[in-house]
Amino acid sequence: METESLKLAREFLGKEVSVVIDRPRGSKHPKHGFVYEVNYGYIEGIKAPDGEELDAYYLGTDQPVEKATGIVKAIVHRLENDDDKLIVMPENIDFSDEEIEKLVTFQEKWFKHTIIRE
Repeated sequence: METESLKLAREFLGKEVSVVIDRPRGSKHPKHGFVYEVNYGYIEGIKAPDGEELDAYYLGTDQPVEKATGIVKAIVHRLENDDDKLIVMPENIDFSDEEIEKLVTFQEKWFKHTIIRE
């Protein structure tokens, strides 16, 4: 059975979105202290089931950014909580599932998850 978070995330697959980056590449997590190896943020105005705005990784640049626009090309679907993450990339970039996994491991290694595409 599909979770509410996954249903919401699927609505964005293949669509262009703007990501507000509140945790730029190189910044530290406020509670857990790990460093963000990619830009991480949210889709403004879209509430996820956890009550927070829908989370997104922005891949395809090695520079910290404050905002980014791209295409939702995949979802990190967490299997044990209702907190899926969009994978957003520039239109001309498309990382493989293995590359995505490597890029988001710094945070996702603590969660059972799978990568979902269209």
